[in-house]
Amino acid sequence: MLEIQEAGPVRGNWPNYSKLAPNRHHCHLKKGRPTYVAVWEEKEGSINIVEVIYAGTHEKAPY
Repeated sequence: MLEIQEAGPVRGNWPNYSKLAPNRHHCHLKKGRPTYVAVWEEKEGSINIVEVIYAGTHEKAPY
């Protein structure tokens, strides 16, 4: 969260990051079984607000 807050929601320097939609992002936090993933969303019309909407196992991720 700190890096997203300081450098922005697009984390191209993270090896397991990808953009899901124009304002929605995700990153696999831990590989293997279970795989953990975080999903976050940029909120338009707000100043520097990024909401982490999910952090948990890959199987239940809201893609």
